[in-house]
Amino acid sequence: MDKIEELLTRGVANIIPNKQDLEKLLHSGKKLNIYLGIDPTSPHIHLGHAVLLRKLQKFIDLKQGHSITLLIGDFTALVGDTSDKESERPILTEEEIEKNFQTYKKQAEKILDFTQVKIRHNKEWLEKLIYKELLHLKQQFSLNDFISRELIRKRLDEGKRVRLDETEYPIMQGYDSYFMDTDIQIGGTDQTFNMQAGRTLQKNLRNKESFVITTEFLMGTDGRKMSKSWGNAIWLDDTPVDMYAKVMAIEDNLITQYFTLATNISLQEIENMKKTLEKDGRPMEQKKKLAFQIVSELHDKNAALKAAENFKKTVQQKEKPEEMKKIPFPYLSTLGKINIIDLLYEKNITPSRAEAKRLIEQKGVKINNVTILYPDEKIETTKLPIIVQIGKRKFYSIEEK
Repeated sequence: MDKIEELLTRGVANIIPNKQDLEKLLHSGKKLNIYLGIDPTSPHIHLGHAVLLRKLQKFIDLKQGHSITLLIGDFTALVGDTSDKESERPILTEEEIEKNFQTYKKQAEKILDFTQVKIRHNKEWLEKLIYKELLHLKQQFSLNDFISRELIRKRLDEGKRVRLDETEYPIMQGYDSYFMDTDIQIGGTDQTFNMQAGRTLQKNLRNKESFVITTEFLMGTDGRKMSKSWGNAIWLDDTPVDMYAKVMAIEDNLITQYFTLATNISLQEIENMKKTLEKDGRPMEQKKKLAFQIVSELHDKNAALKAAENFKKTVQQKEKPEEMKKIPFPYLSTLGKINIIDLLYEKNITPSRAEAKRLIEQKGVKINNVTILYPDEKIETTKLPIIVQIGKRKFYSIEEK
């Protein structure tokens, strides 16, 4: 399988209008305009987002001189895309959007060679559109195009609010593609409608055929679509230890998908691994290889070795890690005890008291290797340090200040 064939099949859900014409175009030697857009609605990028970044990098690897752009949707983020949401997105300020963007490049450069990538912001052109131009763009679409979308239709049927500016999001994204005279757009399957708007504008206003590549979704650690909202994401800025442990927590039936979408291992190696897995039925060994590969690619091999050793000690052998976060605690000889929820929240071990209570109810909190059963338990503080364990892999040492 040559590079172009693999690029157009590995992790690809669909190619619009068709794969054959795009393959022919890529073999023609023509220099193409290719882009991936990301709205900075969050300061973090997870492994699912990285599927798209990897696809963009594969176009760079072809070494055909294409113009590759990572588009930061600092203007479209003011509206927020609801393609995969059942409710309105919160409206962000320009300051919040800019703050989120600051971490993007640092994370994305784990995947993308930014010496070969242009970074552009759609604020450059969208905020300059005059109303007459916007009217002309709107005339290329119908309201039915928008409200017939499944999640929008569902919201309307349930009597939920759909903001008027949300109807213009696909037009703005379509204008991104038109303004940059795009040949190929890359996005998730949830972006199909928005990217089709770009194809419509290219066809109607420039009489130019353009292409859309949609990629498969990477499932989260719980088997659902990876999402920050569900707490099942593996983040590009996770520590090697956390990243390794999260990969080890995925469901066994996701191993092949993760090798395919989240690593650079060849398809032939993945096929051999799949056959081995089917033959010997030992998912743990393959999952270890997967976790090691992902950490190696996003950090380095030395970090992956340390993370693997840490997992072996703390999870498989149930040992305490040699290094754990130390938290100072004032000597409270007059009090002697503190409520477990207060301890976890006030020492920033959990983000909220509700989360602390949830973890306790799920038997996910241990103090000095003893599972906490009730949220009203009192913890003895006259004998420090106190070793706090959250889940299987997070340890804290509360020590006298």
